[in-house]
Amino acid sequence: MTIKIGFIGTGLISHMHLAFLMTSSEPNRVVAVHDVDPDRARAFASLCGASVVGVDELFDAVDLVYVTTWTSEHPSLVRAAADRGVAVYCEKPLATTVTDVEQMIADVERAGVANQVGLVLRSLPAWLLVRDLVADPAAGRLMAVSFRDDQYIPVQGRYASTWRGDPARAGRGALIEHSIHDVDILQWAFGDVTEVTGRVREFHGLDRIDDVATAQLAFGSGAVASLTSVWHDVLERPSMRFVEVFCERLAVSIDGDSDATVRWQYTGHDADERSGVALVQECRERGIAPTDDVTELLGGRVFNPATPFLHALRTGGPSPLPVREALAAHRIVDAVYRSADHGARPVEIVAG
Repeated sequence: MTIKIGFIGTGLISHMHLAFLMTSSEPNRVVAVHDVDPDRARAFASLCGASVVGVDELFDAVDLVYVTTWTSEHPSLVRAAADRGVAVYCEKPLATTVTDVEQMIADVERAGVANQVGLVLRSLPAWLLVRDLVADPAAGRLMAVSFRDDQYIPVQGRYASTWRGDPARAGRGALIEHSIHDVDILQWAFGDVTEVTGRVREFHGLDRIDDVATAQLAFGSGAVASLTSVWHDVLERPSMRFVEVFCERLAVSIDGDSDATVRWQYTGHDADERSGVALVQECRERGIAPTDDVTELLGGRVFNPATPFLHALRTGGPSPLPVREALAAHRIVDAVYRSADHGARPVEIVAG
């Protein structure tokens, strides 16, 4: 079975997903695309031999639709896909509000369509390894995490767009549009977040578009984390992450993204590190690689996030990363903004 795929939205992120699809071992073909900019749609279609069509025609032609538009359009498009019985892959953030996210989850679950969210950091070898290291009883209890994420503000350079500077379409700024990845990784790798405090700034003068966001997070385990997310104007620095994790008997650092180097040291042992092919191999040897497919991306390597989803769709198995998985990150992000909007007062995260 060759899965027929359509794209609604053909901006920068759609090209990354196309690369994943074209390097997946699961048989698939992009057959239809749609974009509000016809020239952009035609340019994207030429890369994969697809037809440029209207939204209704696209839904009629495909088994799976990738929703890669600006954020405010996601809820209605996901609902439309669900109503038509079409499987859906939706980019992050899912929506501009938690209420809309909850409705999207209800829509796909009511319709029973396969669905996945684009939280692709979970496919990075570095984070798979770090999660495994911290889960090792030899590490002791998690104590603290320091997480810094920076990139140039994505209204310029290779990220150039106008919608990311428009709160009606983006919701807010760096925290929800970019660092929802970071928030998701923090709760996925280290456990439930129970309380946050936050501060945001708007140095670029874009109303409600934060270009600095800081958050203090408390985990149910008793551990704490600090997150700093910055959108600057250093165009030579497209996107960088640096993270340090401290357990009672383990120290870990992650420097980079798909090209990351992971360094770690246990009490009583020499320091160790992995990067590149060796990092991928370490994940395979530990049995934590989600797929055999590895895609080269942005100077590094990623376990292809499309392959497990396509396999699930073809075989009728469960999605490895359904949209419901994004709800926790959205609730945390919303709580950080509420804290920031009320003088950095602590906000409790209610489980469920």
